[in-house]
Amino acid sequence: MSAYNEDTLSELIAALPPAPEAWVRAAQELPFVRNGLDAIVAKAEADAEFRRALIADLEATLAREGYEPDRPLVDALRRHFADS
Repeated sequence: MSAYNEDTLSELIAALPPAPEAWVRAAQELPFVRNGLDAIVAKAEADAEFRRALIADLEATLAREGYEPDRPLVDALRRHFADS
């Protein structure tokens, strides 16, 4: 494996094309989705009725509880509760 100095690495990185806009947006939203996911999972663990409602109709329950049922959050919750 060859060793690169900082100048060579910076030149190589600068030569890369910019990241797709969707990747940039996803990276920016990830901390917010993660915080929302953690809060919803904690509430579902503490409240069996809320958990049942999430499993029965995820998007409607999220909207009713004041959460924005956006695709990344919904997908993450579906994966989390898949075994329920």
